[in-house]
Amino acid sequence: MGWSPGRAVSAAATLDTDVATWVASQVGGALESVFEAVAATRADTADLLARVSARGRRPASADLAALRPGLHRRLTGQELVSGAGFVAAPGLLADVPAWLEWWQQDGDGDLRPLLLDLDPGHSAYSDYTHWDWFTLPRDTGHRAVAGPYVDYLCSDEYSLTLSAPVTTAGRFAGVAAADVYLRHFEAVVLPLLRRLPRPAHLVNARGRVAASADPAHLAGSLTKGPRFGDLLAGSASADHPGLRLVPCHGVPLVLVLRED
Repeated sequence: MGWSPGRAVSAAATLDTDVATWVASQVGGALESVFEAVAATRADTADLLARVSARGRRPASADLAALRPGLHRRLTGQELVSGAGFVAAPGLLADVPAWLEWWQQDGDGDLRPLLLDLDPGHSAYSDYTHWDWFTLPRDTGHRAVAGPYVDYLCSDEYSLTLSAPVTTAGRFAGVAAADVYLRHFEAVVLPLLRRLPRPAHLVNARGRVAASADPAHLAGSLTKGPRFGDLLAGSASADHPGLRLVPCHGVPLVLVLRED
C-alpha cells in the first residue's frame, strides 16, 4: 500500500492527540499529589466533626486545633503546597460565625497560622463564601481548582487553591483546601505545555486560565465558549470550533489546544 497525504495527516493528528493526552496525564499527576493532601485534611475534619457530634454538642473553633499536626505534615511533606487547612461553613461552629483553621509555610520553611479578623463590622474578608474555592465544592459536591488569583486573604501571592467539600451528617460543613503558588505550578507544567505542537493552556471549570504557553491566553484570563464544567463531568476529550479540549485525568483542569 502506497503513501498518501491523507494517511500522513491522519498519523500526524494521532500523534498530536497522543502527546496531548500524555501532557494532560502529567499535569493531572502533578496536581493529584496536592489533592491527596486535601483529601487527608477532608478525612481528618470529617472524623473530628463526627467525634464532637457524638458527644452531643456543636463543634467550636478550639476543636479544630486537633487538625494541626496533620496540616503541618502536609505543608512540610508536599513540595507544591504553600498553605493548607479547613474553612468552616458559616454557622457550623458554636462560638464564632466563621473560621479558617489555616496554616502556611514561609520562605524560611517556618509554619505559621493565618490570623484574620473575621468581624463583619470592620473586615473586608469576613465573607469568604463568594470565593470559587468555597462555592464550587459547596455547589457541586466535587473538588475544584480555583484561580489563579492574587490571594489577598492569605499570602498576597498569585495562587491556585485546590479544595474539596467536607460534610457531616450529610450536610455541607465547609471545605478542605490547599494553596499552590502559581510560580511553583508553572515551573512544573510550562515545560510540558511547550512540548505540544500547538499553542496550549490549562483552564479550570470556570474557564479561568491556570497556566499558559499560548500568548493569546494569559494566566488568570478567561477562555470563553466551551462549557468546561460539563466536559470535566464527562471526563472525555472533545472539540470546540478552533480548539481541542483534553481533561487532565481526574483533576478539574482542561488542556486547551488552539488549532490552526
